[in-house]
Amino acid sequence: MGIYLSTPKTDKLSENGENDRLKFGLSSMQGWRASMEDAHSALLDLDSETAFFGVFDGHGGRVVAKFCAKYLHRQVLKTEAYSAGDLGSAVHRAFFRMDEMMRGQRGWRELSALGDKINKFSGMIEGLIFSPRGSDSNNQQDDWASEEGPHSDFAGPTCGSTACVALIRNNQLVVANAGDSRCVISRAGQAYNLSRDHKPELAVERERIMKAGGFIHMGRINGSLNLSRAIGDVEFKQNKFLPPEKQVVTANPDINVVELCDDDDFVVVACDGIWDCMSSQQLVNFIHEHINKESSLSGVCEKVLDRCLAPSTITGEGCDNMTMILVQFKKPVNRNNKAEVAEQSTSSSDETEIHIAEE
Repeated sequence: MGIYLSTPKTDKLSENGENDRLKFGLSSMQGWRASMEDAHSALLDLDSETAFFGVFDGHGGRVVAKFCAKYLHRQVLKTEAYSAGDLGSAVHRAFFRMDEMMRGQRGWRELSALGDKINKFSGMIEGLIFSPRGSDSNNQQDDWASEEGPHSDFAGPTCGSTACVALIRNNQLVVANAGDSRCVISRAGQAYNLSRDHKPELAVERERIMKAGGFIHMGRINGSLNLSRAIGDVEFKQNKFLPPEKQVVTANPDINVVELCDDDDFVVVACDGIWDCMSSQQLVNFIHEHINKESSLSGVCEKVLDRCLAPSTITGEGCDNMTMILVQFKKPVNRNNKAEVAEQSTSSSDETEIHIAEE
């Protein structure tokens, strides 16, 4: 669903980077949508040992996606769990912290300053045309003190965003996901899903939605939202008798921790605009076909975006905003034993899913 342009905007924002362990490329494209609501983060040096990559797919506006791209990685760094080396717990806390930070006077001011306008009648934060870029400096210190002012009672934005992030430290890959963006790893050419698409029809999601007082109609929560976990979307998080993780819509991320091995080729983090058009295995196959033909990894991402772009808006598939990050392991991971993984079939016969650990 959404408003479409008469012709798609196919200009792309692309970026590349590398260090001694990793090489990445990314690209994003507005496509047929009337505005660009995706944002991303790509940081090879979250610290001296850790890289951070995230895709944030906004809905109802782009401001929450932009907020996450700017602040989520900073909040990961500030947690006690991160200092203790527990990346999974650190990123888990940071997802919930996004909702907390967007409330009140300080949150209202920051959301406004990100370049969007506020509809005073609906309270919904709506976006202007925005070309997402990687996050800025990650060493800014900010305790996010509460402020008093005319918007101190601001409950948070009614628009929202998915968040799918991957942290890589030494031989460990930590994936956190809320929503229907997806992270996939290519292991010896086989695609493994490292995240689960959070849709209302999933049994565990449906149960939470119903218990929190919501309903599902035509695959949408309360007839409106077609995903069941997201940052923002404050109108779905109003049950004062329930904690954040049990609301109709929750920012609670699935956490997956994977030990990397020599067979791992690359990791992809992408929004649903890609996965609506290609299965995980189809995308992995496409990347393997083009990765040695293109001069950069962003060139491979651009090929994917062009491949997924629909020729018209008749079907709706291939008409969404598209953002993709491709992270390649530059050399084999030094391990004595390859990781043992549990393979679990998904709804598509050519895809499998790795679940090492989940919180």
